[in-house]
Amino acid sequence: MGLLFAAALSFTAGLTDVVGFLLAGDFVSFMSGNTTRLAISISEGDEARILHLAEVIAGFVVGNAAGVLLMRWTRGSHAALLVGLAAVMTGATLTGEATLTVLALVFSMGALNVALEEVAGHSVGVTYVTGALSRFGRGLGRTMLGEAATGWWIQVVPWLGMISGALAGAFLWREIDRTAIFAAAFAAALIGLASLAIPRRWRLGYLMRKPAPRRVPVARPRDAAPA
Repeated sequence: MGLLFAAALSFTAGLTDVVGFLLAGDFVSFMSGNTTRLAISISEGDEARILHLAEVIAGFVVGNAAGVLLMRWTRGSHAALLVGLAAVMTGATLTGEATLTVLALVFSMGALNVALEEVAGHSVGVTYVTGALSRFGRGLGRTMLGEAATGWWIQVVPWLGMISGALAGAFLWREIDRTAIFAAAFAAALIGLASLAIPRRWRLGYLMRKPAPRRVPVARPRDAAPA
């Protein structure tokens, strides 16, 4: 179940990333690439480009922070997170403002990282696959050397999900242009609603830091009445 959830989230991430890239020419989840572009823009003195890329990077960080807060406030509700992100993407797209739409996609991708952090004790990323491919390759190498390496094959799951979503996004963009953003929002909402069928103890197992249980106030005994 965890691997299926990871694949579905990565599919949404791939779809969103492609649509955002085709809309603005910038990555909405690959901040290493945007940081490199920011450095180039600084060296060229392109103030407009510097401001834009700085906003994108900041939006991604804020999205991560907001995702953590929302998951804590809702005690690990994936449905609340994903449906909320679908609403953010849809609302920004309906304004018709390209910059706002891109920032909404970046924010959503940042927050999406919080939805799933591990499966069966193995760290899993859903919006970027460089680390996943690196862990897969290291595990493959250790296996070829005859060393004990378990679970490394799991890392290919988010890559498969992302490439599938990216292909879907690219084909959708060719057919319906920027309206493809609504497909990304729909995918996020659908996965969020589907997550309600996953037992809560399983969903909490996907988070490295579990939300603290709600505290129940303890009643204090009344003072004994004087004799």
